[in-house]
Amino acid sequence: AALPAWVTARMDNVIVTAAPWPSAAQRERARRDGMLLGLYEGVPLSRRGRGYHLAPPDRITLFREALCWLAADEQDLVRLIQRTIAHEIGHHFGMSEEELRAAGV
Repeated sequence: AALPAWVTARMDNVIVTAAPWPSAAQRERARRDGMLLGLYEGVPLSRRGRGYHLAPPDRITLFREALCWLAADEQDLVRLIQRTIAHEIGHHFGMSEEELRAAGV
C-alpha cells in the first residue's frame, strides 16, 4: 500500500506472496546458500517482448521466518519487508543485483 503510484502502475502480471522459508529449488534458482529474505521469479519487464502473453504471473515471495529472525523489533520488521519488496520489484523491472546495490536497494 505504501508503494508509489508510478511503481504500482508498472507492476504487470506479478503477485506478491509469503512463505515460511525458501524451498531447496528456490535457493538453487537464487544461487544462494545464505539467508534469503525474498525472491523474484519470472520474466522481467525489460525482457518481455511481443511474444510475451498468456504467461503465468511472475512471483515475488517474501520469506517470513527469515525476515522475523533478522528483525530487532516490529518497526525493524516493517523496514526489512519494505526494503525486500523494493529489491524484488527492482528485479521485476529488470535491475541486476549490482544495479540494485548501486541504487541502495
